[in-house]
Amino acid sequence: MNKDLSDYRKSYEKGALLLSDTPENPMELFQRWFHEVDSFFVEDETNAMTLSTIGLDGYPKNRVVLLKKYTFEGFIFYTNYNSEKGKAISKNPNVCLSFFWHGAERQIIIKGKAEKIPENLSDGYFESRPRGSKLGAIVSNQSEEIESRNYLEKKLENLEKEYEGKEISRPQHWGGYIVKPTEIEFWQGRPNRLHDRVNYKLQPNYNWLKNRLSP
Repeated sequence: MNKDLSDYRKSYEKGALLLSDTPENPMELFQRWFHEVDSFFVEDETNAMTLSTIGLDGYPKNRVVLLKKYTFEGFIFYTNYNSEKGKAISKNPNVCLSFFWHGAERQIIIKGKAEKIPENLSDGYFESRPRGSKLGAIVSNQSEEIESRNYLEKKLENLEKEYEGKEISRPQHWGGYIVKPTEIEFWQGRPNRLHDRVNYKLQPNYNWLKNRLSP
């Protein structure tokens, strides 16, 4: 418990991010970085992102979710709408997403508002999921207390029998959110802690204002 971490250090030397090399729209840079990490740093789970919400108890909470699609409009993930994060978003849609790709020594932090995507889009994604994942979405009352692991597995077993040979429709309490960004920061690790940081802020005219930040 008394381990000293003060000497844990790493020199970041794998890249640079100059303001002059960045596009006017941050989603273009996100796409570029995502593709590079996905192609050259296979040890990273590229679409894993941390979602931060303000809970009903007033505390922020982070958890890792999976990005399933991104467009110029925003970032899409799927979950149980009745989960802790779903209830938090319902009360306060201001959220934060972050990606940390340690192989590339890069981080992206995204502030934005989360909103449910149209039902037909959630239906389409749900239909593409493996059968086991579909049943899992029905079995789990996400974030609710359960008596045991055995209870969950027995519930799944019963559902497998109930839906044997039948189509599995998306439950109404499960679907997607899109996070529409209002601010995006790109961080590239550099030697001597002089990291590169480029920040984009969405303006009232829907253009992006970008600036370089001190590390």
